[in-house]
Amino acid sequence: MEETQVETGQGPARVDLTEPAGPPRLLLVLTHGSAGGVDAPDLLAVREAALGLGAVVARVTQPFRLAGRRAPGSAARQDEAWTQVVAGLRDRYPGLPLVQGGRSNGARVACRTAGAVGADSVVALAFPLHPPGRPERSRADELRGAGVDVLVVNGDRDPFGVPEEADAARLVVLAGENHDLRKDPGRVGAIVAQWLRDRPAALTGGRVG
Repeated sequence: MEETQVETGQGPARVDLTEPAGPPRLLLVLTHGSAGGVDAPDLLAVREAALGLGAVVARVTQPFRLAGRRAPGSAARQDEAWTQVVAGLRDRYPGLPLVQGGRSNGARVACRTAGAVGADSVVALAFPLHPPGRPERSRADELRGAGVDVLVVNGDRDPFGVPEEADAARLVVLAGENHDLRKDPGRVGAIVAQWLRDRPAALTGGRVG
């Protein structure tokens, strides 16, 4: 694994980069939630599963977390920093199809920026459909507006809500899981790996959709 810092307009970000044993077939870029980190169990499980498919996996610690803040700040600034990090990774791995994603707030970033960075699809773990207890403040438009196919994996006990099936290309709701998806992270990794296997364009350089 390689750890590097990347300068963005919002301060430095950190990238933990892991390459597969064989020739890379895919670039998978993942990030954390508002108060979490890139060592969250579900993100690590997705990394391990994706490495087995030949993915280069980049786990990005965004500038606000690297600076010790729990709140991401404005969406525009967060998205600006994200697109700069991803642009650098695409320059390093030219020609590889890109799938990006994350958990919670990171899933929102991945959806909002999918078109801007040219992602082929999005993996949204524990997508926070609304603030706890505030279902009227739905964020479903971020899923619908991604412009690419989105895989959503949520727990049925998530206080942030669960998207509708119509909001994503595929919705998987895991029984007994909360927002942290800690009960069986290996299953989360297997679901993401199957999503990628079922979509061969993501592993051959073709456009997913």
